[in-house]
Amino acid sequence: MHRFPSITMTTSSLSSPSRRGLGRWLARLAAAAGAGFVLAAAAQADDSFMAARGFDLAHQRRPNAVVHWNSIAERAFTPSQGTNPMAQSRTFSILHASIHDALNAIDRRYESYTPGLPKSPRASPEAAVAAAAREVLVQLLPEQAVLVEEAYGQALAAVRNGPAKTAGLAAGQAAAWATLNRRSADGAAGAAQPPYVPNAGAGEYQFTAPFAFAAQPGWGRVAPFAIKLAEHTLQGPLPLSSQQYAHDVEEVREIGHVASRTRTPEQTEIAKFWYEDSPLGWNRIANAVVRERRLDAWEAARAFALVHFAMADGFIAGFGEKYEHRFWRPVTAIHAAANDGNTTTEPDASWQPLLVTPPVPDYPSTHTVLGWAAAEVLIDLFGDRVRYGLTSLTLPGVTRHYRGFSQAAEENGLSRLYAGIHFRHAIEEGRRQGRSIGKAVSQALPKVR
Repeated sequence: MHRFPSITMTTSSLSSPSRRGLGRWLARLAAAAGAGFVLAAAAQADDSFMAARGFDLAHQRRPNAVVHWNSIAERAFTPSQGTNPMAQSRTFSILHASIHDALNAIDRRYESYTPGLPKSPRASPEAAVAAAAREVLVQLLPEQAVLVEEAYGQALAAVRNGPAKTAGLAAGQAAAWATLNRRSADGAAGAAQPPYVPNAGAGEYQFTAPFAFAAQPGWGRVAPFAIKLAEHTLQGPLPLSSQQYAHDVEEVREIGHVASRTRTPEQTEIAKFWYEDSPLGWNRIANAVVRERRLDAWEAARAFALVHFAMADGFIAGFGEKYEHRFWRPVTAIHAAANDGNTTTEPDASWQPLLVTPPVPDYPSTHTVLGWAAAEVLIDLFGDRVRYGLTSLTLPGVTRHYRGFSQAAEENGLSRLYAGIHFRHAIEEGRRQGRSIGKAVSQALPKVR
């Protein structure tokens, strides 16, 4: 059996069955990682909330309203809502599109996501941001209404009563409903239908234990936020008969096995560290850098909107490819290697990955797609020489440090190989698709002056 050297890094609407299935999926994934997938709702202030997640905020001023509501939104993803990462990406995108549009109705610095909103030049930006955020979060996360309304009341108490406050509330509400109405028929509500039915045969995606379903087979039909899907397609998985496919199988068999002797302790840490939902992890990175760079409200609104558009569109494009190609996961491929038509692969019916395999097809790795899509937006905004630390929700107490966004994205992608849940080709193609999407999204919402 060929041995591989250690790998080093370089630089919402869902139907009830879907909610139940995804809830079971995420509960099991969280247990496998040894930690919860959600943010502590008990965090009461942005500084304590972010500091607890590994960011040094000692020398930063209090965040502007956009950053504050971004943190409130992240707290709202709890077990009762279900940490469905696809729904997260859509909710964050609608939220930040609404906030962006509300601010640009007051002072038009960037193109709006939804054009045609009435101008409100004398409105309070703080009131507008709070009203936009409140409308979106109450509509999309109604079970978090208590958290949202409490934050909303505190935000409004800090704004002086008068015409500017009244106008700000109206501007925020108008922006929120313009975005909500625009996205109401985007296809997310029907993304669980029709249910996925596995086909027989080598290379075909089969349900992976402990799941008896495939998640969101229609998510690739959701309308994207900023891209043209046809410009970001992929060529497909490797032929089963190819030497490269056999190499990929052997590599993940060795390094991704639950009891691997090839995987290093650091690679095991990386696998668990990046196991959390991509929208949450990359949102924390964006939040920290936006605060550190002291962006104003308009700049912050655009930055968050673009980062989340990139991730939302990454899921849409990636899931379109996943369910077009329906390629099997490593655990299935290794168990059934005797039937793949490749004489150089060997079956092992007892093989298990380090971490639980999510219930979606292998190709491409959307975890990788989202990481690179977000990284490309952040690189366009801030450059790639940014030092920061990140503490994972799925590996509490561990903080990893990065010299740039591309380094984190590379590590994020390789984590899926170390976890035994993706082939290298799926990761490499996810990188290609994610970079393409991120670069395209970076051109959205341009300056108007």
